[in-house]
Amino acid sequence: MKDIDNQTSQMLAQKVAEGDSVAEETLVSEYVQLVRACARPFFLAGGDGEDLIQEGMLGLLSAIRTFDPSKGARFSTYAKYCIRRRIYSAIRSASCYKHTPLNSYISLESQKLEENNTQNVYFFRDTEDFVIERESVGEVEKLLYGALSRFETDVLKLFLDGTSYKDMAAQLGKSIKSIDNAVQRIRRKLAQILGQI
Repeated sequence: MKDIDNQTSQMLAQKVAEGDSVAEETLVSEYVQLVRACARPFFLAGGDGEDLIQEGMLGLLSAIRTFDPSKGARFSTYAKYCIRRRIYSAIRSASCYKHTPLNSYISLESQKLEENNTQNVYFFRDTEDFVIERESVGEVEKLLYGALSRFETDVLKLFLDGTSYKDMAAQLGKSIKSIDNAVQRIRRKLAQILGQI
């Protein structure tokens, strides 16, 4: 990140509050590396790194538009807070199973054919794609769990449940660094498996 000083950030944020779009663009370009740095250590279930960067950029825009210098905080500190909060929120939402039905629905109206103008017959071409996709996901999951150690498997299950590193460390009797190392190994193993398919 190009390091702009606090006064410059404060001044640009003030101009944004006054409606200056050039100041907003300047702040975005100056802090885009901070967004990348904040997104780098995380993994989004069902997404990729670019999705997290996009979430972080939304957090940055929120910070730019809501920053209040009278509160006494530095803009860079406030921006980092907003970026991380948005990324954490995206990860938490992606890890939540309550959205699974919405994300894996089967349309009953994918193709409609009228017979004798009295009866509707539906074809389920989407169902076949859905089954194939589920088999592929199941295959990747099977390969991944086969490649993981028992400790890594426990970490992955807790991670997918949205458990924090601190809570994982407490539950598994390990250090936070051990948890982070396990998550990094899981990511590498998953990337290798996806590269082979």
